Amino acid sequence: MTQDVKEIFGGSAGAGSAPPAPAALAAKVRTLAPSMTRSMQRVAEAVAGDPAGCAALTVTGLAELTGTSEATVVRTARLLGYPGYRDLRLALAGLAAQQQSGRAPAITTDIAVDDPIADVVAKLAYDEQQTLADTAAGLDTAQLGAAVDALAAARRTDVYGMAASALVAQDLTQKLLRIGLIAHAHSDPHLAVTNAVQLRAGDVAIAITHSGSTGDVIEPLRVAFEHGATTIAVTGRPDSPVTQYADHVLTTSTARESELRPAAMSSRTSQLLVVDCLFVGVAQRTYESAAPALAASYEALAHRHRSSPRSQ
Repeated sequence: MTQDVKEIFGGSAGAGSAPPAPAALAAKVRTLAPSMTRSMQRVAEAVAGDPAGCAALTVTGLAELTGTSEATVVRTARLLGYPGYRDLRLALAGLAAQQQSGRAPAITTDIAVDDPIADVVAKLAYDEQQTLADTAAGLDTAQLGAAVDALAAARRTDVYGMAASALVAQDLTQKLLRIGLIAHAHSDPHLAVTNAVQLRAGDVAIAITHSGSTGDVIEPLRVAFEHGATTIAVTGRPDSPVTQYADHVLTTSTARESELRPAAMSSRTSQLLVVDCLFVGVAQRTYESAAPALAASYEALAHRHRSSPRSQ
């Protein structure tokens, strides 16, 4: 990859975007913390855990509180999407005000091996709700709109995903096919690259990877990028390698990791939300053709859902 491409696409996904709203701050911390250095994690955890207290601190005070340096505090603020520490303090003050005026957040613990099934249901439901809220709060709607525009006008769309993300890729492909668009999901890395070679300007390639470092997904996206296709990355790591080859980056959140539920599995909830946002946006843009296509596919399959005489 040339240095020019690295400079254009190698930066943070939020470059040029407005700083995240106060409500999105905690979501950004949960999403980005795993990829931060330990010192930056301490700063991020401090501001998310006590926004009111940290909002009252100077950059020097926060550095002393977290046992880091002023430079680390500023770097953390920028990684979270704020131009500087002053902007982060304003967001912290806003978040603190929202928390004081609203209800106290629910507190849960990780799922234990001996948890009753009722507790498992309650904990999973809470985590799923929080994951969806975090993803919605952190999703860059400008990037999402640009991705929707590209998909709506695409001659062809290829979607790449492996393992759990392959299921999400298939879901998006099925949705696009239902409204009459040409789309293919690829979970075989060799076939993915073979097809990516055929993409051109006017085509779209989408990579779905929570870690953003899955080589079998990055390679076909790189090939599609180099052949002129519009490229989109759906990832939980906005600074990960896959974003170097993405024209548009859509960031997902994930539930808290546990022994029974690693991030690669819990990330599917937020990925499906992004997929649904893409699909609905495309259906809106192409409504004149999408609505009849949906009706036709429904009618074609209706007889398979009617009760047979034997089952009555």
